[in-house]
This record gives sequence, structure tokens and C-alpha cells, in this order.
Amino acid sequence: MNKIKVIIFLLFTTTLVYGQVIKTDIFIVSYSEEYQQPLWLEYTVQCPNGDTERTGMNFWVPEKIKTSDDEDYINNIYDKGHLAPAATFSCDKETLFKTFSYLNSALQHEGLNRGQWARLESFERSLANFFDEEIKVRVDVLFEGKLKKVKGGATIPSGFRKTIIIGNTTRVFEFPNKNTAGTNWIEYLKKNK
Repeated sequence: MNKIKVIIFLLFTTTLVYGQVIKTDIFIVSYSEEYQQPLWLEYTVQCPNGDTERTGMNFWVPEKIKTSDDEDYINNIYDKGHLAPAATFSCDKETLFKTFSYLNSALQHEGLNRGQWARLESFERSLANFFDEEIKVRVDVLFEGKLKKVKGGATIPSGFRKTIIIGNTTRVFEFPNKNTAGTNWIEYLKKNK
């Protein structure tokens, strides 16, 4: 009986830290309740020319999973960084609203989120307009080194790795979770080995 309890405990704590995989209509995410942050998220660019306004939309907490919430983003330098970008899913109000789940939100430095990360997201949409192929994207949220938490309890990521796949071509970009002012998104392209 004690062995069963230990196994159940280990499975539960492993899921909290290493994430549970959740599939939505627009993305697949591995989410850590322990960190209250996504570990990775995958999506396919759906509507690169969408123009639905996001005015009045707020992030919402999904049911049955402990995520970050508004408290984690108060009075600090971190934005509610969409991993699956709102602009990439602005086909209509319903689709756009799905991007405002906290499953899709990471503590992202405001200088990164509004700077070079946003420019790379724009580049993804440009690729979707140019190529007659699906643009697939995976974002890995990095938790390396000494980890810190915000007052609300969520763990601050150390960085973000974005992999863009077009047919047989893959490009990987890796950003530290800090202000990227004075840089260009292409500087974060990882060299092929």
C-alpha cells in the first residue's frame, strides 16, 4: 500500500514540475503548475492577415489547472507574453479570445515582449504570406540557473527558444528574458552545427 502511495505521489509531483500536455483548438501546451508557466507550446500560423481588434480582451484562468494570474503581473517588468501570438490568431473574436488563456501566457520581460520578440512574430506572419506552406512554431520556455519567483508565486523564465519550421527548413532563435533594446531579432538566430 505504501509503494502505491509513493508512486502516486511521484507521478503527481512530476506532472506539477514537468508539465501536463493540454491540447486546445489553436495550440498544444505543456504546462507546469509548480512554475505556473508553460514549459513549451506549439502552434501553426492560422491567419497572418487577421485584423480583429483585441480591445477589451483580458487574460482568463482556465479550469482545473493552476496557472499564473493577474497577481503575477502587477508592479513588475513582466508582460503577459503570448506564446501563440494574438495577432497570428486574429481571424475572428472567438479565435483571438482563445489566445488570452493563461496557458498561453509567460512572464516575459516587457522590453523583449514589445521589442525583438514582437518583431520575430511579425516575421512569422510575413513568412506565412510568402510561402505556400504551413508555418509551424514551437516555443520552449527556459528555466535555467537560479530561478526566481514574482510576488504572486509564478516562476520567472530565464529565456525563450522559438523554433520555426517551413517544410524541410528549421530555424531556431533563443532569447534571454531581458530587455532587448538596441538589438535585432536576427541576432538571436542559433547557428546550425
